[in-house]
Amino acid sequence: MKQFNVGIIGATGMVGQRFAILLENHPWFQVKLVAASSRSAGKTYAEAAGKKWAMPKPMPENLKDLVVYDAVADIETIAKQVDFVFCAVDMKKEEIKALEEAYAKAECPVISNNSAHRGTPDVPMIVPETNADHAEVIPAQRARLGTKRGFIAVKSNCSLQSYVPALSALGAFGVTKALACTYQAISGAGKTFETWPEMLDNVIPFIGGEEEKSEQEPLKIWGKVVDGKIVNATSPQITTQCLRVPVSDGHMAAVFASFANKPTLEQIKEKWASYEGEPQKLGLPSAPRQFLNYFEEENRPQTKLDRDLEGGMAVSIGRLRPDSQYDVKFVCLSHNTVRGAAGGAVLMAELLAAKGYLD
Repeated sequence: MKQFNVGIIGATGMVGQRFAILLENHPWFQVKLVAASSRSAGKTYAEAAGKKWAMPKPMPENLKDLVVYDAVADIETIAKQVDFVFCAVDMKKEEIKALEEAYAKAECPVISNNSAHRGTPDVPMIVPETNADHAEVIPAQRARLGTKRGFIAVKSNCSLQSYVPALSALGAFGVTKALACTYQAISGAGKTFETWPEMLDNVIPFIGGEEEKSEQEPLKIWGKVVDGKIVNATSPQITTQCLRVPVSDGHMAAVFASFANKPTLEQIKEKWASYEGEPQKLGLPSAPRQFLNYFEEENRPQTKLDRDLEGGMAVSIGRLRPDSQYDVKFVCLSHNTVRGAAGGAVLMAELLAAKGYLD
């Protein structure tokens, strides 16, 4: 695979920092530059991140002295230096849409962690193991934008990353309805316990916009590319409830599901064990060897024990059992800033690179 020069847009935020960590020594992608808001522009990355650095690992040495670009003012300059950018900015939705389209129109592909373009019909929202074929919509998007190389691809909401793949693996049984209650870590809000002490010994039963995303985005992931647009699936019916809990990293979901053709518990476990997608078949660098991992212990998965499984890129599942209202219920766990955010975006970029979309 060729080597790609990449930029991190929004590099000082928590997801931007996670990109910096995950891309250190990446075999295909080399971080050429970092960009952030005008407040950080002109400083070194070490100065700009400063005390906001929240990763468990130190900042990569090769990034510390990079001078931070202005993510908005320096688009043309950035686009000339990199093959594509990872984007994780903290701006208003319409501002993000305009920013990402500006990069794409400057012939710089955008691999986005932001939600702004998730509803755009010709922007693929890819969970690499689940709907890699949605990349086929990119030529139509390029035609709309008037670009040759530039396009936008997004990753889905972080809380979906555990239970949507688990349900996707069971598609052969015809999932008719699902309920997911998510218990989401504070890093999903870009916070640590030092910056959000109010979360200690506390649960907040509301996360703005999260339930709408969690109910709508799976239908796009399960949709199909038709005439240059992604047409959302109409089933299964899905409802969610999302809570913020006092955990540093790791989103857990309690899931309930019913089927048109009800499987046995063993059949479900077999589907999870054998489930793989394009990342595993292609041997992509960030792909977990075993994507969905079932724990037989009744007290697993646990956030502290299992969120870092396969570098945080795998999904943990447990407590599968019959339910009195739905056919079955189970628990899922994924690392929200790795698989759910930066890691999922890196894996998507690897998939798009392997398919030739970043050439």
